[in-house]
Amino acid sequence: MRLYINVDHVATVRQARRAAEPDPVAAAALCERGGADGITVHLREDRRHIQDDDVRRLAASITTVLNLELATAGDILRFAARLRPHQATFVPERRQEITTEGGLDPGSPRSAAYKRLAVGIGRLNDAGVRVSLFIAPDRATIDQARVLGAAAVELHTGEYAHAYPRSAKALARLQRAAAHARGIGLAVHAGHGLTYLNVTPVAAIPEVEELNIGHSIVSRSITVGMETAVREMRSIVDRARATPGVDTGSR
Repeated sequence: MRLYINVDHVATVRQARRAAEPDPVAAAALCERGGADGITVHLREDRRHIQDDDVRRLAASITTVLNLELATAGDILRFAARLRPHQATFVPERRQEITTEGGLDPGSPRSAAYKRLAVGIGRLNDAGVRVSLFIAPDRATIDQARVLGAAAVELHTGEYAHAYPRSAKALARLQRAAAHARGIGLAVHAGHGLTYLNVTPVAAIPEVEELNIGHSIVSRSITVGMETAVREMRSIVDRARATPGVDTGSR
């Protein structure tokens, strides 16, 4: 199980004052010391938190791997193709949202959105970047991701997280989606709204090989420090994978 830490909200605090600190690059180094397998950042069109220079400095300094989240905006796609991070995850993006509110909907093959996504995936595949799509745990959308040429899907865990601990149905949906995605040859990731309290059942899904977690860890780091916050999450995730028949805590 790979644990990728999203450091967007370190930059959110910095941008509140347009200051030089806290630095997401320094935070990323502490994440790696705490056991992170990768660093995730979302370069938004409005640059509300992570900036272009943050991404460049992360790519040059981290010792693990970089997962760049992005929409299909032309300037960011060109940036990603030049930078060539280890992984690029296409996500939906709306200016008015506080955080990403749902999975990516590729649309019908004739739609403009689908065609833009197909072009973006093709361009990054050609650049040697591993491509993932952040999508709902929906069988039809998973099939579209395969047709579009993605190597992986990141299952949106928001429905599960919002329902927790009465989340048995949402967890079952994630489990079915993960099994289907793996069955058609896609790597399976998961993320959104995962916390120290609710991560165990998702981490225990055998097909899920990567978790992306940000807000909960950054929040915890305010009181215990970033390295400790990551170590604590690392320990929970590792226990979930090592314990057969783990109690999901769902109702």
